[in-house]
Amino acid sequence: MNAMRLARTGSTVLRGIRCASTIPHAHTTINGQGSVIPLSNVEAQWEVLSNADKVATALQLEDIQKKDWKELSLQEKKAIYYVAFGPHGPRTPHNPPGTAMKIIAGTLAIVTVSALAFKGIRSQGGEPPRTITKEWQEASNDIAIKQKADPISGIASEGYKGKGFVTADK
Repeated sequence: MNAMRLARTGSTVLRGIRCASTIPHAHTTINGQGSVIPLSNVEAQWEVLSNADKVATALQLEDIQKKDWKELSLQEKKAIYYVAFGPHGPRTPHNPPGTAMKIIAGTLAIVTVSALAFKGIRSQGGEPPRTITKEWQEASNDIAIKQKADPISGIASEGYKGKGFVTADK
């Protein structure tokens, strides 16, 4: 709430982070206890900082960015990157860790239950229909040839070498 009020009075945008440009002592980052937050520890303390402390940290990093990038330390570069692109605010992960394994386990469980249900239903079925037997399908081929079914490229065409209607092995 306090940060929003500060952002309305006079603000600049630091890579998606609103920060007030009118905060006194912007060069030092001070937490609620009055101690300076080291830049090497920004990642660990970002979630527990108040909004005013986050704004002050962002301002400090904004001032640091005005320096030559070759002169910045690795810790300063990491802190700048974390504040600008870290997993906080709109970049907070939506799914907690372990969600992928739950999805995989759930999918495997559903597939297993479906396979068991399919096998159970198939085992309760009766004899296959008589039109699936090999003899019936061969008789269907003979009838199709007599009736000249599909005479251009099908079973009644000259030189046809396909199986016709025969799909059963037995």
